[in-house]
Amino acid sequence: MKEKILKYNAQIPRYTSYPTAPHFMAKNADDYAQALAALPAGSAVSAYVHIPFCREMCWYCGCHTTATRKYAPVEDYLTLLHREMRMTAEKTRGRLALSHLHFGGGSPTMLQPDDFRRTMDVLREVFTFLPDAEIAIEADPRGVSHDKAEAYGDCGVNRASFGIQDFSPAVQAAINRRQSFATVEKSVGLLRRIGVTGVNFDLMYGLPLQTVNNIADTIAQSLSLTPDRIAMFGYAHVPWMTKHLRLIRDEDLPDAAARIDQFSFAEGLLRDAGMEPVGLDHFAMPGDSMLEALRRKTLARNFQGYTTDSAGTLLGFGVSAISRLPDGFYQNTPHMPEYNAAILAKNLPVARGRTLDAEDRLRADIIGQLMCYFEADIPAILKQHGRDAGEFSAVIDGLSDMAADGLVTRDDGCIRVTQEARQAVRVVASRFDAYFKPQQKKHAQTA
Repeated sequence: MKEKILKYNAQIPRYTSYPTAPHFMAKNADDYAQALAALPAGSAVSAYVHIPFCREMCWYCGCHTTATRKYAPVEDYLTLLHREMRMTAEKTRGRLALSHLHFGGGSPTMLQPDDFRRTMDVLREVFTFLPDAEIAIEADPRGVSHDKAEAYGDCGVNRASFGIQDFSPAVQAAINRRQSFATVEKSVGLLRRIGVTGVNFDLMYGLPLQTVNNIADTIAQSLSLTPDRIAMFGYAHVPWMTKHLRLIRDEDLPDAAARIDQFSFAEGLLRDAGMEPVGLDHFAMPGDSMLEALRRKTLARNFQGYTTDSAGTLLGFGVSAISRLPDGFYQNTPHMPEYNAAILAKNLPVARGRTLDAEDRLRADIIGQLMCYFEADIPAILKQHGRDAGEFSAVIDGLSDMAADGLVTRDDGCIRVTQEARQAVRVVASRFDAYFKPQQKKHAQTA
């Protein structure tokens, strides 16, 4: 099966949205303000807060962030971020209800305790937090202290995703991310003691100098800390997009065949430990809410990966943050000077986005079903959208190559990716992407 999957290895989007971000177009503050004004007062929304700073740059990271040892730029940024939150709230008809809140970056754990509290105070000022709201933070284990943990507890943080990647010293040196198991263990303990009931670990495969033995050791150590979820992300080597990735030597990277072996090996270990797969790269312990969402077919995918968040609206705050509203996507400028200038001029810092038409919504549903459940009942989805049942017959027929290789089945228009071929799901999804054109140096490899 590995050889058959490798036949289709190509640079293909990860489909955390559809249309994907490279196909966003120019948008402005007025466009976003109109979309915000259309939201019914009291409707449930989720929010993402982007903190674009780290103590030092991890060479594998493709996130929008800046390394700084000084805290003054962080303080200045927070002043503008809080203004953005209040300005956004002023554009809505009334107070919105918050069901999910996610702090990402960068390293949100860079925020000093009082600054985190102030940020949460502003969010509680502009939103009504639902009683069961999930409040999550991406945690750099090296940046979690007792005082910060107390602040998270005071503010109701109940889920944390710890960036681990790999515990091998050689791999950590190759990606400029040095942290010991003891550091992670201490950080997890601090957050559990203040009431964080959901613990996620982010691991990676395909890293420089990484072997299946490294992965086995990393998974064994990770499992000893009893996380609720583990994400096994594939490293995306796109040095043409992010300059610091060029510090990783091509010759140190495993090839596509080795990457498939690494993921398959990791999946076997996680399954043996009782974790169940969710989507392309997530695993969860029995009883976890993500598995319940999978069974109920309410699992979703957004820019942070797989989520149980069922809110139809996501409001993004901060430089480069992306919002998803009923009419489409809106992205803040990724350039800090432009972000600062917009906020100081009392303008929302939106620069790009995409208004969805009926065709986009249809294809987004198909791709979302494939990415979440590895199957899509095309005739049923077409019917839901009021479309002719025969549409996409050419696309379905075009999957004959993958069907012949045993990667997919096609039963009365229902497309299923076989269990052994899960890593090929992005290839299948791309066949339904009206904008995708095979192009060098644009996306990460599928394998």
